[in-house]
Amino acid sequence: MKKYLFAIILIITSLSLGACAKEQRDDKEPITLNWYINYSWFLTKWGGNVVSDTITEETGVSVNFLTPVGNEAEKLNAMIASDSLPDLITLGWWESQVDEMVSKDMVYALNELADKYDYYFWDVANEQILDWYRRDDGNIYCYPNSFYTPQDYESRDDIGSNQTFLVRKDIYEAIGSPDMTTPEGFVSAVKKAVEMFPEVDGEPLIPIGAHEFTDAGCVSFDQYLQNFLAVPFEKNGKYYDRYTDPDYLRWLKVFRELGSEGYLSKDIFIDQRTQMEEKMATGRYFCMLYQRTDMKNQQKILWATHPERIYLAVDGPKNSAGDAPVLPGTGSYGWTVTMISKSCEHPDRAIRFLSYLMSEHGQKLTYLGVEGVTYDMVDGEAVLKEDVKRLLQSDRAAYDELYGADNAYWMLQNNVMQLDWKGKEEEPIGQLERWTYPYTHYMGQYEINFDTDTEAGNADRNIKKLWSQTLPKLLLAESDEEFDQLMENYVENRAKLGYDMVVAESERQTLDAKRRLGMK
Repeated sequence: MKKYLFAIILIITSLSLGACAKEQRDDKEPITLNWYINYSWFLTKWGGNVVSDTITEETGVSVNFLTPVGNEAEKLNAMIASDSLPDLITLGWWESQVDEMVSKDMVYALNELADKYDYYFWDVANEQILDWYRRDDGNIYCYPNSFYTPQDYESRDDIGSNQTFLVRKDIYEAIGSPDMTTPEGFVSAVKKAVEMFPEVDGEPLIPIGAHEFTDAGCVSFDQYLQNFLAVPFEKNGKYYDRYTDPDYLRWLKVFRELGSEGYLSKDIFIDQRTQMEEKMATGRYFCMLYQRTDMKNQQKILWATHPERIYLAVDGPKNSAGDAPVLPGTGSYGWTVTMISKSCEHPDRAIRFLSYLMSEHGQKLTYLGVEGVTYDMVDGEAVLKEDVKRLLQSDRAAYDELYGADNAYWMLQNNVMQLDWKGKEEEPIGQLERWTYPYTHYMGQYEINFDTDTEAGNADRNIKKLWSQTLPKLLLAESDEEFDQLMENYVENRAKLGYDMVVAESERQTLDAKRRLGMK
């Protein structure tokens, strides 16, 4: 009798909890969540467009986006120091403030919020990614966007890297579509481009473009160049020093030589992303080692205003053996992570809001928009309406203001899920992505995340700062002899800052990542 009574109690309790959970999820009482995005270039607003208005209607949640003006780290550090974090925070997974907010108990464990308020979270979250982000205390404090697992790369052939070598189409073709994979071919092409096209709309052509220089270096001239040269991360199971690789130093000297002859514009050393976007939108650069998605909007502007000036992805610098580039796709860390701060007055609504955005419904909404408004289902496939597609291709700002789809709100985007709805990428964007497919590999095992409170983490930060000071000097050196001396000084000072500790920790994390990912 007791056994049956116990079973009845369990059933009643389960039904009560289920009803309670449903009641919680159906809560659409209007609230506003303040959401900090740690990127000064993010200017998208919430409200007034199809996607954000639909989300607010379905969840009751409105969003007030907060972004830094100027230096991102200063703004976020100030909020942490004053204990004035907004409800939600999105920042790069590698940023030191992630560990700081966790160690200072300033953010909720998402698993605890999910258990308490929203078990649906466990249905929509990727189990392998949760395990990847689970900390030693068993908790998960953030959830990423744009993540991929090794299995995704094995099962699909349409995952692209973001890293491309780009040339302006009309200039490249006018100089004979040269081979730019060798130092000799690269130098010759740059010089011919400047000779034939010295100006763009009355402004000097910038021969070589790059990402902005930061306090960690410049990804175009370090990580991207190393990847195009297929410089390995390890050899014989040991950490490999990519920064002293002979092919890498050979190519840095190529850029140094061009710089000494006036082909490295001073703009590339000082411009921030906003200035670079303005120049890309008119085709000021001849060639660039650059992230294709970061110039997507500018490519569309060129397509609409000067279609002859669009950028093409072509074979760029290669190592002395002529090996194909080894370009990383996004790994298990993803791109950014989102956290819920303990300053949030509505953590129950916040975790349910994240679950909503992570769900298939939320992903379809943020990617495609609203069926019948931005797209139609045709033979089981989503097809964008022609006027919507036209606006998306010609004026991204107007598109975001009116529709707000196509990952205008990218903070929880799931690229793998969205591939199932993605049609063939329209030109001129599609060529940039397709070019990367054969060269894209899962490299997440080499994504190292240093704890800033450790000696190794402190050493890594200081070494990156040292590199950021050294790289411009290398590129602007007047001779190869000066270059060699600068590099020798860098290696010596790097050792004094604790390079051996960084190597040991990198090897440890790589081995641990391989174990967790089931790699040999």
